[in-house]
Amino acid sequence: MEFIKTTEQDSKYNHLEKMTVTELLTNINTEDKTVPLAVEKALPQISSLTEKIVHKLQKGGRLFYIGAGTSGRLGIVDASECPPTFGVPQELVVGLIAGGDIAIRKAVEFAEDSKTQGWQDLQKHQISKKDIVIGIAASGTTPYVIAALQNCNSNGIITGCITCNKNSPLAQVSQFPIEVIVGSEFVTGSSRMKAGTAQKLVLNMLSTATMVQLGKVKGNKMVDMQLSNNKLVERGNKMLAKELDINLEEASILIKKYGNVRNAIENYKNEY
Repeated sequence: MEFIKTTEQDSKYNHLEKMTVTELLTNINTEDKTVPLAVEKALPQISSLTEKIVHKLQKGGRLFYIGAGTSGRLGIVDASECPPTFGVPQELVVGLIAGGDIAIRKAVEFAEDSKTQGWQDLQKHQISKKDIVIGIAASGTTPYVIAALQNCNSNGIITGCITCNKNSPLAQVSQFPIEVIVGSEFVTGSSRMKAGTAQKLVLNMLSTATMVQLGKVKGNKMVDMQLSNNKLVERGNKMLAKELDINLEEASILIKKYGNVRNAIENYKNEY
């Protein structure tokens, strides 16, 4: 089928500079409302990839996100939030970006055009068949990401992707592609907008559903979260108090003694 880069097509709006602030915000919001519906259409693809991620992580593998620019940054955000939210090791979910860590804050010219660096970046983490790699690229045409996935395929490593164009080169080399077709952006070609929002929503779904399946949530609570600041300690105390039907003072003592909510629940039940 013909590949059409809908993310690059002309905006449905013109003369943006003549709009008032209210008109700009209203029109951006109108476009943003279409994103969840586009994600909904991709649910079967998202489900297939999530099941594969769960299987790999249950067998001791790791999840890698790899992307460039906004897409790479979104992968890094999702990866970096898994340890504090779900109490998993830092190395379980890894985000890689074209140009390295400096590219998180500052664009690195031509980094995304390399056809060798993506695979080299993965090799630095001793990538293996136990792992799974997801390429993230709104356009679906980023050489850094496409070449990395091609090398993964050649080495027996499961691959998936998140893209916002149908039948893109990236989807063609992904074993489990996710295609969220959001159409043209409010500002023509600015895929940090609807496409970026779509990618963030999908990443939320992939990691959260995976962690629930791995037993990192009890009921609807983050019982393995890292209690790394006062807000989270307070949340943990309330969570524990409700779960065990005890007061906050007792919960605080248990949290301090056992380190997190899950350990406190398990040891309280054993002790009492």
